[in-house]
Amino acid sequence: MTEPLHAPDATGGGPDDDRPVLPPARFALDRHTWKEIAYLLSSFPLALVGFVYAVTMLALGAGLTVTVIGLPLIAGGLRGARLIARIERGRARALLGVRIEEPSPLPVRNAGGFFGWLWNGLKDPVGWRAVLYEVIRLPWSVLTFALMLPSLLVLWPVLPFIARGLANADRAMVRALLSPSDELERRIAELESDRGVVVDTAAADLRRIERDLHDGAQARLVNLAMGLGLAKEKLLEGQADETVAAMVDEAHGEVKLALQELRDLARGIHPAVLTDRGLDAALSSVASRCTVPVKVTADLPARPAEAIEGIAYFTVSELLQNISKHSRATKASVEVWRSGDRLLIQVQDDGQGGASLDKGTGMAGLAERLGAVDGVFVVDSPEGGGTTVTAELPWRDRLPVGKD
Repeated sequence: MTEPLHAPDATGGGPDDDRPVLPPARFALDRHTWKEIAYLLSSFPLALVGFVYAVTMLALGAGLTVTVIGLPLIAGGLRGARLIARIERGRARALLGVRIEEPSPLPVRNAGGFFGWLWNGLKDPVGWRAVLYEVIRLPWSVLTFALMLPSLLVLWPVLPFIARGLANADRAMVRALLSPSDELERRIAELESDRGVVVDTAAADLRRIERDLHDGAQARLVNLAMGLGLAKEKLLEGQADETVAAMVDEAHGEVKLALQELRDLARGIHPAVLTDRGLDAALSSVASRCTVPVKVTADLPARPAEAIEGIAYFTVSELLQNISKHSRATKASVEVWRSGDRLLIQVQDDGQGGASLDKGTGMAGLAERLGAVDGVFVVDSPEGGGTTVTAELPWRDRLPVGKD
């Protein structure tokens, strides 16, 4: 998933940037330098604990492999090493400004029972690299501790340079050994996060549908049933007068309103025009309901998969609602086209601008939904300069009819 770029902070790299970019040396003893000094001085006691844990776990496990508890002891010890690595990532994040994604967790339940748990633990690359980190770090932390103590007393003028150089080595070690195993590990972590977004969005949509049915069409149909029941009683009593006619007329009005509400609700779930005629016609339909004139241009040689088509439709629908409510625009445009294996959407208006992902206009939710399917959502909205929203979705071909 493409991530937005961030300006580098004072410790080098943006808040989500895990590239090995080393910050420049500083002359002043500022707060970042003091954080680095605190990290280097506290590393020795923590490294000693980690080293003792790793060596003891390996020695006991290896010595007991002839028994039934040796391999399980190593597997459990590797899981414990993961916890130590998590603490070290947090310390590096707080004191060195190193932002590293958490690796995907080991499965809590294994299909193979105990042997599945054992095998997953023994082949865990994250745990083994955490053990290697603890073994390597002890001699390095002894060296850094020995260098930092005299530097605090007699090498004060060059202390920032010494602290920065030693801290950069620690940054490189943390990135190399405590990062997710590879690109696949990082991708798994992203997908697990996206899965939560999809689940939350689906639950919110179900609550909205339930609320709309309960407060809208359902209430009207209940009133309709009561009204028709009263009219039936009066007809059975022989009171076929103007009162009954008025009651029937009112019931007829309730039927029309309920049908309209059900149509609106169905359109909000999945519009029939999208299913029958595709994205071009569906976007033209939603554009016709916008309060400003909208020009729709769709250049699609074929129809994408139903799920991608639906996400594209609701993205444009939400953006056009924002234009109607917030933009003060006089015109807008919607362009949709395919480029390689991506479906691109661009919605523009000439309104007041100033839109962003954190102003409560629903754009943050759109960005999360697109991100959950490996999409991209970019907003360009300078104050007074109109708004341009560009969205990308992965193109997946529509399956033939009758195929799952």
